[in-house]
Amino acid sequence: MEAPAPIDPSSRTACSSGPLGCRVRVCFVLIDDFLPTFDVGERHHTLVLAPVAGGYAAARKVDLVRSRVVRGLLAARGIRARVRRSHRAAPRSMTLDDLMAAGFVWLGEVPGREFVLGLVGTFWKPTGGISRVDPSEFASFDEPGQAKAAWNFRTIPDGDERSFVTTETRVRVPDEPSRRKFLLYWAAIGPFSGVIRKQALSLIKADAERSR
Repeated sequence: MEAPAPIDPSSRTACSSGPLGCRVRVCFVLIDDFLPTFDVGERHHTLVLAPVAGGYAAARKVDLVRSRVVRGLLAARGIRARVRRSHRAAPRSMTLDDLMAAGFVWLGEVPGREFVLGLVGTFWKPTGGISRVDPSEFASFDEPGQAKAAWNFRTIPDGDERSFVTTETRVRVPDEPSRRKFLLYWAAIGPFSGVIRKQALSLIKADAERSR
């Protein structure tokens, strides 16, 4: 049987088959609940030759330091050191649990479809200036001098035997002086941030396809 043509997961208005066989024209995206407006954003996707459940399970279990590229980039940015200090029990991993121990917060989940993490801080400073914010306060948080970022992973079915996994990062900085500092930082860091997310998707793809 010929494989169905892939949908375009990068479009919020892309059609995909719903659980009842209907065609859905506008996809609900949970990240919109937490950071609907933002100053910078990036989105990446990968096609997974496994059902959507496998892609989602792999995303929930992803360990970023399994990628040599990610290990090098995180060491250069000092992120891994912060995780090690915050979560000494697992210094050789960077799972979702490790990220939350380092300052990320779990914002929400649509089981089997999407989950969202959040982070608040002065990302352009060498220390990152991470601030702990309760998940219930994240959407309304708008403190001058502080940036907030939301990062999701989402799965999109493409037939019964394959799926897309997408990841999107959004950052908002409410005041102009801090925004200028952040945008200078992002001009240098943004490409490396994209590499980390692409590597995450590669790990998820490999794990999902291996487990099918």
